[in-house]
Amino acid sequence: MSAKSSASTNGDTTKLVIVESPAKSRSIAKFLGEGWIVDSSVGHIRDLPRPSDLPTEMKKGPYGKFAVDTEDGFEPYYVVADDKKKKVTELRKALKSADELYLATDADREGEAIAWHLLEVLKPKVPVYRMAFTEITEEGIQRALENIRELDTDLVDAQETRRILDRLYGYEISPVLWRKVGPGLSAGRVQSVATRLVVERERERMAFVQASYWDLTADFVTDAEESFGAKLTAVDDVRVATGRDFTDKGQLKSTAEVVHLDQTSAQSLAEGLADTEFAITSLEDKPYRRRPAAPFTTSTLQQEASRRLRFTSRVTMQVAQRLYENGYITYMRTDSVVLSTQAISAARKQATELYGGEMVPDKPRYYASKNTAAQEAHEAIRPSGDHFRTPSQVKNSLTADEFRLYELIWKRTVASQMIDATGYTATVKIAGTSAETTPRTAEFSASGTVITVPGFMKAYESDQKSVPGEKQERDDARLPDMGEGQILEARDLVAEGHETTPPARYTEASLVAELEKREIGRPSTYAPTISTILDRGYVRKRGSALVPSWIAFSVIRLLEEHFARYVDYEFTARMEDDLDQIAAGQMDRRDWLEGFYFGQAESAEGLKHTVENLGDIDARAINSIPVAEGITLRVGRYGPYLEKALGDDAKEGDDPKRANVPEEMAPDELTPEVAVEMIETAGPSERVLGTDPDTGYEIVAKDGRYGPYVTQIVPDFTEEEIQAHKDAQPDEFYKNGRKKPKKAPKKPKPKTGSLLKGMDLATMTLDDALKILSLPRSLGVASDGEEITAQNGRFGPYLRKGSDSRSLESEEQMFTITLAEAEEIYSQPKQRRGRGQAKPPIAEFGNDPSSGKKVVIKEGRFGPYITDGTTNVTVPRGTAPEQITEGQAFELLAEKRAKGPAKRTKKK
Repeated sequence: MSAKSSASTNGDTTKLVIVESPAKSRSIAKFLGEGWIVDSSVGHIRDLPRPSDLPTEMKKGPYGKFAVDTEDGFEPYYVVADDKKKKVTELRKALKSADELYLATDADREGEAIAWHLLEVLKPKVPVYRMAFTEITEEGIQRALENIRELDTDLVDAQETRRILDRLYGYEISPVLWRKVGPGLSAGRVQSVATRLVVERERERMAFVQASYWDLTADFVTDAEESFGAKLTAVDDVRVATGRDFTDKGQLKSTAEVVHLDQTSAQSLAEGLADTEFAITSLEDKPYRRRPAAPFTTSTLQQEASRRLRFTSRVTMQVAQRLYENGYITYMRTDSVVLSTQAISAARKQATELYGGEMVPDKPRYYASKNTAAQEAHEAIRPSGDHFRTPSQVKNSLTADEFRLYELIWKRTVASQMIDATGYTATVKIAGTSAETTPRTAEFSASGTVITVPGFMKAYESDQKSVPGEKQERDDARLPDMGEGQILEARDLVAEGHETTPPARYTEASLVAELEKREIGRPSTYAPTISTILDRGYVRKRGSALVPSWIAFSVIRLLEEHFARYVDYEFTARMEDDLDQIAAGQMDRRDWLEGFYFGQAESAEGLKHTVENLGDIDARAINSIPVAEGITLRVGRYGPYLEKALGDDAKEGDDPKRANVPEEMAPDELTPEVAVEMIETAGPSERVLGTDPDTGYEIVAKDGRYGPYVTQIVPDFTEEEIQAHKDAQPDEFYKNGRKKPKKAPKKPKPKTGSLLKGMDLATMTLDDALKILSLPRSLGVASDGEEITAQNGRFGPYLRKGSDSRSLESEEQMFTITLAEAEEIYSQPKQRRGRGQAKPPIAEFGNDPSSGKKVVIKEGRFGPYITDGTTNVTVPRGTAPEQITEGQAFELLAEKRAKGPAKRTKKK
């Protein structure tokens, strides 16, 4: 690969530019003249295959387990994905007519690796140049053309190391989870650590013991009838206890020198102070100064978009990607807060024009990244160009979500080059002595911040919306003019009780902040990591809070007990540092992978040794959590359930009593008291109803994960029956005269059906069960030759004829309707469900923060859905519409808008 200081501008040459996405290629093509061809690779063109997809001759070799040769320098085996073969052919064809090739993928490790893979696959015979830019603007592309360079093989090595590392980690640990916890689970270098954080926070909430404390509040009034609120802070010069003085076990901290008021003492003090004269004992002003925040990194953008715009991390990155590809912002995967000289100049100029020269400091502000080894793009996220477009200038060109995110980025960037917000904070202390048998001196306190010079807050105003549990800063409270010694009257003196609250659950924003604080992961990993733990079922969302599932408890327990090193926070952070060193050319990737997988003499054993020497893992213990005396929560194949141990009076053959745990119940809500109540009120989990007279199979009624149902118990074949079935099969031959193995008989699938309305598990009879299992019921063949059946479905009873279905009015009709009656229904024009009788919404919320329209949940033809009248999104499967919160509704609509309209398949 060659490099030169500036790109050729000879109009006689044809230059091929390859980027990752079609949208990006269209944007870049607008800024290049004749002689330029811009195409896209549509992401990675090749990757490590699954071992099952390796060529047959390689499956038993060193590549067979990981598609990586761990025995010879961890050499990966790459294949071009089937859906990319056509694209590779197109790129090769375009390259044949080109005189120069410009690889213009993103300026990070992933982009560098895509460029390297293109070189490896296309094998160009023309000059090749690496071109990188952080903004898709005319000046940004021109600067990139003036600074073309060689491919950075150290960055490629770092990305390849990460890819191999993730393959080794996942393919060694995930199978252990499949065997001991459940199928379909996965472990990952960052996802497992993120899940552990969420689980540990829930453990803290489960262990939390509530404590109560009391204080007093009052409105104080001056002679001029100006009032302000104040709170009791001390009694007899000893500070009054607040929530921070208690441990998570509900006890006062040993170091807390406080007075702990209970309800009786607080109310007594309030009564004693009712007619007391209060005086100001202290009044002081302190200067207030607040600096503007640094421009956005990927992490801080996700956090702020979550707080202010209610965007999920996934939505934030989807919207930011579109803004970048269409030339509105700079590259959105970065951990740098640095602004280019051009950006600083643009921000200062715009701040001067919009807010006045006095709002801009004499010298530019410079920000430094905390992580000196930041491997991503080397500039913060900002509006693109050397001259920023204001939000009003782009509003008509963007969707609602794109505009809101652009406006947020623009405000943050401009504000970063403005002066500090200044003012003063006034604090007043007021004291009075109670008229009690034993008088007590009570001290109240109030404070307020007054902003005299708003500075950067003119562009980036203070926003009180934040993460639940975080302390809120108030800038609007004002105190009247007062003086020390002044007498005040107390009104509305009230004793108030408080209870300590458990640690707040993580939100997407606070989890990203915690991962960044611990230096785990990188900007490009946060959104996909959160998406993965949500998609895997390790975590679900309740409003904006992340709630771990019980299966996440089992997974994390297994990892902590048997793979402690690989979910250790510091170890995971060190891996990121090591990848940074590989990217900087300071460490050899092969040596590092050797140490990670096989171990090093001076350190702990490698991953291979850890997996091979796991010993016995008690799956039942891993999936069990004691929740009350004699009651254990178990994570089963079909979900979590409670099991009560058998007592001393149990007889042989007795089964322990069980109760299913509702899906929507959060782990910290399953208190010992709740567990006991659930066990005591649980009906039988399984009842044998009798034998099916037609098949001879036993029929049982069960309480399942999704409600009660009946099913047949199909017995296994005996060895004699299996052998007789094989003996009855004729000998068959294939390849080279070898016999095909004879197959065992296939076990019939048991018939199963949910209980109908009005049926109860405790009172089910065999006749009830046979009635359910008789469905679908054939009514006969209609005059047009199609069979009509009566069935019970997700949305109630219905008729089916071919692909045409019609709703029935009641469940009883499924068993009584005749063929003639069914044909009469089909002779009528088909009506959509609910037509002619408008149903009220299932739930109603406020106005969507993006569209400004009222949001409701309605029942639709294909199930309940959320809508603001313009955007519709189906209620997630397994979630009852009544459980959807307003925040969840807004988030689901935002995600749907971020995906854009559904793509229609073109007819050939």
